[in-house]
Amino acid sequence: MGEVYAKIYDWENLRLAHHKASRGKRGKRAAAVFEYNLADRLLELEQELSTRTYQPGAYHSFYIHEPKRRLISAAPFRDRVVHHALCNVTEPIFERSFIHDSYANRVGKGTHRALDRAQAFARRFRYVLQCDVEQFFPAIDHQVLRATLARKVPDPDVLFKERRAIHVRTNR
Repeated sequence: MGEVYAKIYDWENLRLAHHKASRGKRGKRAAAVFEYNLADRLLELEQELSTRTYQPGAYHSFYIHEPKRRLISAAPFRDRVVHHALCNVTEPIFERSFIHDSYANRVGKGTHRALDRAQAFARRFRYVLQCDVEQFFPAIDHQVLRATLARKVPDPDVLFKERRAIHVRTNR
């Protein structure tokens, strides 16, 4: 088993992942059900990930209307723990290649810093192009994405194909 992949299902990483997935979810039914037998649930995830038998659950999709109508697909809480476990291990690998002015979901960045930077640009430049690429994520070519990820993550076990432990789901 690869060195990076083994870090994903490491017990301490799974505990940290649960902690992160639980932020803002206390009192929510899905989080409470998972926490009821927390040690057993984490051991089950550890076992499934280590034996490559983990299968993501079905996403719950719904629409929000802020500021425009958007389809949101939410993973089950259990899968959110796995997402955090994966990010805990791979984030440092990807962080080095991000541009300075990328602010979403990055440690030490965030909305307030993005707004400060946008105001600095607004004072410096007269014009701005505001745009949105419609259906960007569902349209990503997954073969290209997997090839890019394989170059960045130095452990082929993280992206194994047979019974995919961790994979991208789309709403096609």
